[in-house]
Amino acid sequence: MSLWIDKYRPQTLNSLNYHPDVSSRLKSLASSPDFPHLLIYGPSGSGKKTRVLAILTELYGHGVNKMKIDVRQFTTSSNKKLEFNIISSAYHIEITPSDLGNNDRVVIQDLLKEIASTEQVDFSTGKHRFKIVVINEADSLSRDAQAALRRTMEKYSRNVRLILISNTTSNIIPPIKSRVLLIRIAAPQVEDIVQVLTSLDRKLNLVNLTSDDEQKLQLFRTIAVTSERNLRRAVLLFETLAIQNDTLDASTKMVQLDWELVIAKLASDILRERNVSRIGQCRTVMYELLSHCIPAKIILKTLAFDLVRLVNLQTKAQIVAIAAVFDERLSLGSKVIYHLEGFVAKAMVAIEENQ
Repeated sequence: MSLWIDKYRPQTLNSLNYHPDVSSRLKSLASSPDFPHLLIYGPSGSGKKTRVLAILTELYGHGVNKMKIDVRQFTTSSNKKLEFNIISSAYHIEITPSDLGNNDRVVIQDLLKEIASTEQVDFSTGKHRFKIVVINEADSLSRDAQAALRRTMEKYSRNVRLILISNTTSNIIPPIKSRVLLIRIAAPQVEDIVQVLTSLDRKLNLVNLTSDDEQKLQLFRTIAVTSERNLRRAVLLFETLAIQNDTLDASTKMVQLDWELVIAKLASDILRERNVSRIGQCRTVMYELLSHCIPAKIILKTLAFDLVRLVNLQTKAQIVAIAAVFDERLSLGSKVIYHLEGFVAKAMVAIEENQ
């Protein structure tokens, strides 16, 4: 059984409920004879992936939704075998090279070269067609991988178009940014999310959802605010509430994620006690979070924000500065637990100095 976020995902640009100016611009690009390389960026849950799939549908029709997953093997220069998942249709492929860490360059060099070397022909018209490669988490690519990507863009632009998806452009090297069209997808406003949830409600016709329109709108607004304007999270939260509650109305209690509660407790523990023993306990908790697939950057960001809410104004500024340093180190280093533990130790020192 599919989650609502997948089952009711809009398939076309016209069916998207918010940012109509962006949809109009993308539709214009899709109808253009010279489709450019794209870098689509914005915060998590803003609808970047949905718009990319809608662009593909605009270009090639609904055939792009017939996708399969392949497992490919790559060999590094040290003869190490790497397995990598590729999602593909007859018209595009979707990859996440950053899953391979510092070996992402191997995928960029070998796979993209193989795809780009094959010409696509539309037999109904006899015209040459390009294939699209969607690269997820482009801002997590290593510098070597981005350099290899730049060379691929230059050499094979006739056969391939790239669509890069990222949360930010700050980690993308300038030569790539100069070769793509940047399109920002902003986080939806609270009323945009309310509109999406209202549309979803009409399709689902839930039995346990109140029939009072004002109560319904208040519930949807609460979901939008609780999800921090993350549309994906809002839809998942709505589905969870519908499953867990016999009745849904404005008074329904929101669900908090377990890992967020764990990090909130970690922040209060750091504020209450600051010593070597506490650092060791924090390390254990963070290892547990990492083992449950919570990304290190999300742990760092959430912990920093939770600490900021608990300390005085002077300490707030210091913790934000420390978090920025360790966020960069997480991008450059490989052992993430060292940097998370380093942030905890530095934050403890900052809190101690300003007591």
